[in-house]
Parts: sequence; C-alpha cells; structure tokens
Amino acid sequence: MKNHFLLSLLICLLLGNTILAQVNELPRSTPEREGVPSYAVSALLDSLFAIPQTDIHSVMVLRHGKVIAEVYPEPFKAEYQHTQYSCSKTFVSAAVGLAVDANLLRVTDRVATFFPDKLPTEVTPELASMTIHDLLIMASGIDPDGNLRAENTYWLKPLLAKTVQTPGKLFKYDSLCTYMLSAIVQQVTGKTIFAYLQEKLFKDLHIEKVSWEESPEGITTGGWGLFIQPESLAKMGQLLLQKGRWNGKQLLSEAWVSQMMTTHIDTGGGRGYGYQMWEASKDGAFRADGRFGQYIVVMPKQDMVVVITQCSNAPNPWIVSQVLAPAVQDEALMVDKGYQVLQKQLQRYSYPTVSGKAKSKLAKLLANKTFKLSDNQFGWKDISILHDDKQLTIVITDQQGFCSELSAGYKHWNTTWTPARPPYSMNAQQKFKGIEGPFAVAACYGWTSSNTLHLNFQYVNWISALDLTLTFQGDTVQIMVHKNYEPDVPQFNGRA
Repeated sequence: MKNHFLLSLLICLLLGNTILAQVNELPRSTPEREGVPSYAVSALLDSLFAIPQTDIHSVMVLRHGKVIAEVYPEPFKAEYQHTQYSCSKTFVSAAVGLAVDANLLRVTDRVATFFPDKLPTEVTPELASMTIHDLLIMASGIDPDGNLRAENTYWLKPLLAKTVQTPGKLFKYDSLCTYMLSAIVQQVTGKTIFAYLQEKLFKDLHIEKVSWEESPEGITTGGWGLFIQPESLAKMGQLLLQKGRWNGKQLLSEAWVSQMMTTHIDTGGGRGYGYQMWEASKDGAFRADGRFGQYIVVMPKQDMVVVITQCSNAPNPWIVSQVLAPAVQDEALMVDKGYQVLQKQLQRYSYPTVSGKAKSKLAKLLANKTFKLSDNQFGWKDISILHDDKQLTIVITDQQGFCSELSAGYKHWNTTWTPARPPYSMNAQQKFKGIEGPFAVAACYGWTSSNTLHLNFQYVNWISALDLTLTFQGDTVQIMVHKNYEPDVPQFNGRA
C-alpha cells in the first residue's frame, strides 16, 4: 500500500505541474479603456459574492474581446479545470451546428432514423415525428427520468422505449435530450462529439486542457461532463459573440449562432430557451447554464462576455445583465479612483479558513490510530489523522484502493494533488469515465474543542466542497459532512 501511494503521489505531482497552462491567452485590458466603469465591475463582484450559500470559484469579464477583470478567490486558480454540468450543453449545440453546416444532418431530421437498432418493437407516431429541433429546444415529449442513467448500462434503448407525448410542444428540461444529440453527431461524423469539437473548434481556439465524460456505451455524455478551464469557457463565449468567427476564420456559421441565441420555446418560468442556451436578459443576452452556477453569459448588445464558475444553491444569473449592462459606455472612460478600488478588491478575495485552535492534546493519542469507517456515500474505508507543529494530515483510503494523504493548513489553505476521485452528485453508471484526474484538494482545519476537529475540503479543480466535523470519543469517531450546500448531512462512524 505504501509503494502504491508513493507511486500515485509521484504521478500526481508530475501531472499537477502539467496543469499550469492555457491561461493568459486572451488579450487583457482595463475596464475604463473598454468603456466600462470599474465601479460597475466592483458592484457585480460584490453582488455575486454576497449571494447566500455560494462559493465563487472564478469570474471573468470581457469587453470587445479583452479580459477587463478576473478573480479566482484563494484557494482557486485560473489554471484549474472545472466540471461544467449542463453548461456542457451549449458546446453540444455548437457541434450540431457544425454538422448542419457540413450538410451531415438537418434540424428537421427525425431522431428515430438514427437509431434503427435501438427502437422499440412498436414505434408510435409521436416517436416517429420527434426531430433534432425538438431535442435542441428540450421538447422531446419524453418525461425526464433521473434514474435511467444509474439503472442502465446502455441508455439509448430504454430512453427511446419511453412513452412519447407530442414532441415540440412542451419544454421539459432533460440532459438525455442532449445525450441523444451527442449520439446523433457521433453517428453522422463517425467520431465522438468531443473528438469532433477538438478537430473543428478546440484546435482553432487553442483549447487543449479539456476532457469530457463518456457514457458506458461509448458516447460523449453531452448534457454534462465537460471538464475545462475558465478561460476556455471565455473563448467559447467570445466565439459566439463574434457570430462564429475567430482570428478571421468562420468556425461556426453566423446563421447557426443566431439560432442558438434565439428564443424557440417558452420555459414557463418567464425565460426563453434557444438551442441549448437560456435567455439571460430581455435585450438579447443568452447564457450557457450548468448546475451549481456555471455560466457563460453572452451579451451582444454590450459586446461583452462574462464567465462564472461556482458552487451555489442560490444562483442568480440575471445579476450580470442587471448590474453591468446599464453602466457600459460606447467610448473609453477616464480612470478614476474606482479603478484602484477594483484592483484592491480583486486581490482581497479569498475563502475564510475554518475557526478553532491549532492544537489539541488529543492529537498525540490519534497519531497511531486508523479508524475503520461505516458505509458512507463517499466510499471512504478508513481515515487517520496525523498532527505535527506545522500542519495536519488526513489520510483517507477509499473503496477503489486509492490512498489520499491530504495536507490541511491552519489559518491558510494547503493544496494536495490526489488520484482519488472527488465527491460527485451525478447519478450515472461509470461516471468519471474519460476524466482521468488528478484532482486537487485544498484543505484547512481547526480544533473547535479538545475532541472536535473541523475540516474544510475544497476540490478546487472540480466542484465539490466538504465541510467535516469529526468528534472523537475513545476509540470511536463520529463524522458529520455538509456537502455543496445540499440539504442532506451525511453522518457515519469509525472505530479504531
């Protein structure tokens, strides 16, 4: 086990060093030079950071194709990739557009014709009439089934076997609609949608630090699973803002970009939906939108792009247009004290470490103890705590045999690279397939009483955050975990 851990650690260190790339490629400027008062950017950041139950991981603000402000609160960094959940869908829409532009398919094509071997014995008129357009606007006529991905190794056949109501009429948001789009593009191109985008878009955009989950049946998941850096999201937003044009080359047709950012269906909540994008304001802005608050906001009227990655249970994407749009000017502005205020503001953002004391008399008694854990949703088998004068180390072995030795700082964050997978709320078979890691965990600690240890783990190149309370009594430990602001609070025990 020791040799296995040392090898894994060496691999993580080597791979961790390779992650430091693909940043600062977009041109930089100042807000005033691009016609945006710094006070408006400050107001946007203050608004975002003030949203309850929200951890902002990154914010990038672009005007006229230039980054005018960006922030990565400690312990997050520009270099870290981030899982995008449904923000991935917008990239699928672009891939469909590429296939349409190449005359490989049309939005009026019937979905059933692409999957003759996956169809049920009796094909209803409703299933037969479902089109690619219906999938793009989330109106397949199929009721979403959150368990299908977890209960089946193959997803297309049971999905197409479901009852289909009249397609194209009623908005029913479903990531499996996007999954079918991914499968269709793979059928007509002969390669996964991820490989297709790497060839047709990512190469020209110079997006290399990117991967995407794959389903058990070998199809890019599409509706989720994109693992990418914030600046690469900004490039995608800028491509859409420029109507598909990049460095003088038309990568994606202007007509398709227009369709992506045109309302095709009413969602029933006062927001329109385009081709795998949401309406972001009433003046023409649209956004890519993922769970826990992953956004690419494209604002054509203001010639702006805003990228946000975060972990939130209370996101408010309308803030971007409400705060920034009214302040934008056509001409460059004079620099005033607001610029200096913004620069100081950008430097001070960091996440507070946990409270408590640096040491406990109990620490010495824990040094030689390993606690075997009861069943838990994180797949942890055992845990041990090693404490010295400089730091605290948490050693966790999981059900997959990975041993993570995580360093936690007192009143500061320590970051450790590990091959062990982070907690992930996606409920699907073979999740993480295609995402190799390693994963980075920033941690801090504090003793809140003589026998109670408070830990915070931020999986800084993923999305997960764990707030742990460990209470020791003799040879037992009780562990309580708050996860991603979710309402359930897992509790489990361990015995030395």
